Amino acid sequence: QVQLVESGGGLVQPGGSLRLSCVASGFTFSSYAMSWYRQAPGKERELVAAISSPGGSTNYADSVKGRFTISRDNAKNTVFLQMNSLKPEDTAVYYCKAVRSLTYWGQGTQVTVSS
Repeated sequence: QVQLVESGGGLVQPGGSLRLSCVASGFTFSSYAMSWYRQAPGKERELVAAISSPGGSTNYADSVKGRFTISRDNAKNTVFLQMNSLKPEDTAVYYCKAVRSLTYWGQGTQVTVSS
């Protein structure tokens, strides 16, 4: 069956870095556009970054431009989110999403930025 499994979240101090991974299975990963979303407590889920299929273009939310980088490894069915210069306002549950004719979501990984 289709699975998207995120990992790499955790507690980090402001200014620190984390690298999130999302491993996909059960569908043709390279054919799907992939993205990362996040949802903070009491807020709506928002798009953080997206990468096209098979990976030629990317786009980012203004709030993370210059700090986050999305990438994908189609051979490993994995999408990454490198997060640098983290801020407390980046605290949220981060989800990966796959979109083509159908949409799939992962279960999320918690990122907490706090001193």
